[in-house]
Amino acid sequence: MCLAVPGKVVSIDHRADPLTGMIDFGGVHKQACLEYLPDVRVGEYVIVHVGFALQRLDEASARASLELFEQLGLLEEEFGDAWEQAARQESGSEAR
Repeated sequence: MCLAVPGKVVSIDHRADPLTGMIDFGGVHKQACLEYLPDVRVGEYVIVHVGFALQRLDEASARASLELFEQLGLLEEEFGDAWEQAARQESGSEAR
């Protein structure tokens, strides 16, 4: 299943053609095309589907969606072992 997953823009490559950026999906970083949102800024949240950022999203909605996807096991299905590994690292750093 391919989900439209919210993530935070952590960097933008303005020299790339097409415009791309690195998106943080709760610890898993993936490259995405930003051509549909050319004025997006680092720190904003976007919804990404099949490698394309399609829409902006507020932080509270993004976090709520990510949490729900995680509870349903959909993030593991979408991101595989990398998601599980990042989640374990995140929970380990919070425990310290």
